[in-house]
Amino acid sequence: MSEPLAALVETKPTKQGLNWLAVLWIGGLHVGMLLAPFTFTWSGLVVCAILYVLTGLGITLGYHRLLTHRSFQTPRIVEYLFAVLGVLANQGGPLKWVAAHRKHHAYADEDGDPHSPRQGFWWSHMLWWMHYDPVLDDPLEAHKNVKDLCRDPVYPFLDRWQLLPVLMLAGLLFGVGTLWGGVSLGLSWLVWGMFVRTPLVLHSTWFVNSAAHKWGYRNFNTRDTSTNLWWVALLSFGEGWHNNHHAYQRSARHGLLWWEVDVTYLLIRAFSVIWLAKDIHVAPKPDFGPNLESRRLTVIYPQRKASFVRIASMPIPGRSPGFLKENNHGYLRNVGRR
Repeated sequence: MSEPLAALVETKPTKQGLNWLAVLWIGGLHVGMLLAPFTFTWSGLVVCAILYVLTGLGITLGYHRLLTHRSFQTPRIVEYLFAVLGVLANQGGPLKWVAAHRKHHAYADEDGDPHSPRQGFWWSHMLWWMHYDPVLDDPLEAHKNVKDLCRDPVYPFLDRWQLLPVLMLAGLLFGVGTLWGGVSLGLSWLVWGMFVRTPLVLHSTWFVNSAAHKWGYRNFNTRDTSTNLWWVALLSFGEGWHNNHHAYQRSARHGLLWWEVDVTYLLIRAFSVIWLAKDIHVAPKPDFGPNLESRRLTVIYPQRKASFVRIASMPIPGRSPGFLKENNHGYLRNVGRR
């Protein structure tokens, strides 16, 4: 068993009341949205849209596909840039975010899952982060599961001082807006760039945890309730193809079929053209057929170096018992003979 997963197994989380700092901060951002109708300007809307894209990609490309799963490689300066954009999304520092997501995969839809849908839609959507969880909120515990990131001093720094870039952005929006068009414009850019944009990005991410475990369709018969949901994928730049992701966690591409548009993956491919992305892991497309429902893909987390793992599920009709073999992309594929 790998060390991060072992740490998760050994430490059982116990909810210990509300995390008031998180509740007040995120709650305050939501309350600030009430100012939106009174501060609307077209330039404020543009600022909101630009920051929605940038900070949303900070989560999907930076925190998720790069830092959590290492689905591709990019120069350090680009990695740090997207990590900062992730911080500006107001979803916590990189260490805690990655620790929570790795814990989600380790206990997907089980009791140890920090946002298990089995505890209700609203728990999986947003109530889960309001409660103090020692495994995630205690730095000593959380860091056990992100030792790879802790070795780089940039990520502990961003995690500890996560509010600093956010406050700097808020001051920049108000200051530049005021210089450009007066105090009223500065307030518009502040409200729409911070108090409107942040909750929109938050809920688009939370819908992956909630809606994409409740509605939609499944390409793979994984051991959890993950689904593919088009409107969540649209809001979250491809993260809504969640069943595909749970089947192939390290894949940089979540949308595996032609209609499953994955903006984050398209950006990664664009980066590869200009030599800013390499070693891109891509999962195979779903194999639709009459026996799809009898196939159970065994997902290994974290990815292991073992060459073969015995299939621990019902054999596929028409095939002899085979193996799951790690292919060139680092994924497990069925190689049982027909």
